[in-house]
Amino acid sequence: MAAFVDRTRRPLNTPEFRGARPRAYSRTIADGMIVERDIRVPTRFGHDIWIDLFRPIDESVAVPPIIAWTPYGKHDPAPIGKIYPTSGVKVEWMSDYTIFEAPDPVYWVAQGYAVICADIPGTWSEAGATAYYLDPREAEAEYDLIEWAGTQGWSNGKVGLSGVSYLTQSQWRVAELNPPHLAAINPWEGWTDTYNDIVRHGGIPETHFWPYIQVRWGCSDSRIEDLWAQTMEHPFFDEYWQRKAAKLEAIEVPAYIVASWSDHGVHSRGTFEGFKRIGSAQKWLEIHGEKKWAHYYKPESVAKQTAFFDHFLKGVADSIADWPAVTYQVREKHAVAETRTAGTYPIENTTYTRLYLDATSGTMAPTAPAVEAVISYDSLDENGFAAFDHRFASDVDLVGNIKLALDVSADADDMDLFVALEKLDAAGNKVGFTHYAVFEDGPVALGWLRVSRRELDPVRSTDWQPVLANRRDIKLAPGERVRAEIEILPSGTHFAAGESLRVMIKGRDIYNYPKPMLYMHHEDTVNRGAHRLHSGGADPAYLLVPVVKGTIG
Repeated sequence: MAAFVDRTRRPLNTPEFRGARPRAYSRTIADGMIVERDIRVPTRFGHDIWIDLFRPIDESVAVPPIIAWTPYGKHDPAPIGKIYPTSGVKVEWMSDYTIFEAPDPVYWVAQGYAVICADIPGTWSEAGATAYYLDPREAEAEYDLIEWAGTQGWSNGKVGLSGVSYLTQSQWRVAELNPPHLAAINPWEGWTDTYNDIVRHGGIPETHFWPYIQVRWGCSDSRIEDLWAQTMEHPFFDEYWQRKAAKLEAIEVPAYIVASWSDHGVHSRGTFEGFKRIGSAQKWLEIHGEKKWAHYYKPESVAKQTAFFDHFLKGVADSIADWPAVTYQVREKHAVAETRTAGTYPIENTTYTRLYLDATSGTMAPTAPAVEAVISYDSLDENGFAAFDHRFASDVDLVGNIKLALDVSADADDMDLFVALEKLDAAGNKVGFTHYAVFEDGPVALGWLRVSRRELDPVRSTDWQPVLANRRDIKLAPGERVRAEIEILPSGTHFAAGESLRVMIKGRDIYNYPKPMLYMHHEDTVNRGAHRLHSGGADPAYLLVPVVKGTIG
């Protein structure tokens, strides 16, 4: 049975309804634009979509529309640089018309585009529809909006999609339907598989970011899915969650996809999967290690977005002719990186190399330890963890997915394992990296595993990326030793000679940034008692790393 939050009697002056107001069509001319508010667009479901439309004053020339599909309020400008002072977003990069994580109407109208900001069904004062999170019904409603936008008198018939996070997640869903007037998409950091990318990291429930985001969905006369209740009602990757996973192979539209090394636990994994699996013949991947909002709005990025849309929505012939298939950064530390290009992702000619863990010395090496050993920690102790270091003898670049494979055991019938990779400088000090949208002291990469979920999907798993089946729990017998393969999310990192790679394994979040920041937490743990990690022996524990430059000797 579906679970919903009933908001029919909640007053509009609560924080989640900030700026909500009754629908009332208006048309004004301001800041070089025709601004039309609260246009009613019908859908196949019998309820309406409400949009704000920004377009050039000169109506004699048809222009391409760019759609921002949002649950956060089309009417609610959100100056990210003010809301999140450490986001790196400069106030001058966007006008006061810019809503949260969406393109700036003033800029795009000046470039000869129309911008449509649309409230998703069931949000922000709209009655008559239920808000279903990334459901096929929502995608079908957006399909109807795309077709409406492509057939208006002011439109040239070629529609694009843009925006960050949810405004990207919805792009995957509607693009799989291939609306006739959809000509290009620009997914900019957005997960593709709600269950595996965000709801359960390695099978462990996410308990803060995921339940909280529905608060940002303003509703007055509509119901909305209760995301946490759905998580509890559907613990496995069942039909409910399959409906919220994009059918990427069905997408045919040209795509300029932007992923990052810096949004682990939120958008990184899904965006990479989007590029790898998308069916489009014309697709480009850009990978950065910066703060996601700052990277979307900075002038250099907006110029690339413009070139992409100019080509596919306006027919500008040479604007992207020299783009490599993949552009990626290799990070040294926060705000220091080198940009490179490649023909594929994963990067061609990657050498996957094992570093074997040694529980006796707390080190990793290219050869397995001769002696079997065990290291243990208290799974609920904030200061309890295991760590393994490898010091590089020469410069090396690790770019791509990393896998940790090891035998584990516990006194309990289950284990939650939290893994972080860190970089240490030659003096042994931790090197901080850009992380999420606002932090500068984060890890190289993160991974998670609830050991009862260790069963792998044999079709989607590779040697370097174990993908969980998430179909059942396989509990442990007390003291039972089992093999665990942990997917560590993609990263691109340069290590100079003398610097070290550290693997930390713990029973709780290693990076535990304070609430109410929209950051992930995992408080619904199965852990109790000691965790034991085994190294050496017939099937030794190892970290599989992707070497694209240099060697590990």
